Amino acid sequence: MIDSQLELRDGRRVGYTDYGRPGQTAVLWCHGGPGSRIEPLNLAPLASDAGFRIVGIDRPGYGKSSLRPGRSIADWVPDGLAVADHLGIARFVAVGVSTGGAYALALAANAPARVIGVVACCALTDMRWAEGKAALGTEGTREVWDAPDRATAIARIEERFGPDGSKMFASAAGPGTLPPADLALMADPAFMAGMLKASPEMFASGVQAYVDDRLADGPGWGSFDLARIGCPVTVLHGEKDSICPVAHAHHTAAIVPGAKLVVVPELGHFSIMAKIVETIAALPRH
Repeated sequence: MIDSQLELRDGRRVGYTDYGRPGQTAVLWCHGGPGSRIEPLNLAPLASDAGFRIVGIDRPGYGKSSLRPGRSIADWVPDGLAVADHLGIARFVAVGVSTGGAYALALAANAPARVIGVVACCALTDMRWAEGKAALGTEGTREVWDAPDRATAIARIEERFGPDGSKMFASAAGPGTLPPADLALMADPAFMAGMLKASPEMFASGVQAYVDDRLADGPGWGSFDLARIGCPVTVLHGEKDSICPVAHAHHTAAIVPGAKLVVVPELGHFSIMAKIVETIAALPRH
């Protein structure tokens, strides 16, 4: 495992962790919001055994990556490609989890010659779909989307989740909020150890990166063109997802050209991640 950072031409830093080995099929991992390059840590051994080299990349403001206020979803694509270039990776699978689903699709749309497949897992859909936007809970989303400016949005999220984001997971895992499969994960010491390790990376810039994610996804996917995606895309979702409703997966599968929808009964927003490696392996190869 290599944990490092790359300095870009504009002086910003991008943090990344390379969990695999050269020669394996590369997978650029677009983490959730909040999240970090450490997110795929627990899946990495299984992925490596299956022949996949996962590379986790911090979006701006998370982990080792510099903040970039005002960015769009597509603005991140050059950062991801810069890491791939630095590691000598010409072509790769893009995996996006939750908030990261849009970033994986943006990679495929803006670098179609390099992306050989996409898995959008438990992913938010295009927020231009009014019904899908309305179906999301109010905690941590509408406070940002409805704020008059970034500073107000940050203040609102700090009030709700704390300046260091420490109250966010207690809120998400409150009584009656998660399905049994997700609650079982929360009771797994190995899973929680990974969460504790990742938490400081998620909030390396306080809640600013989370707010910037919401400001980027609130307007929808207008910063990239889904019609340019030519690789196989699988939209993977847990039917019991209580954070991002399964209707989002149905909508994404309907608007992404040729996308395949896989909905797994009984799994939720966190437990569905156990299906990612096998879903990558099942992507059609050209």
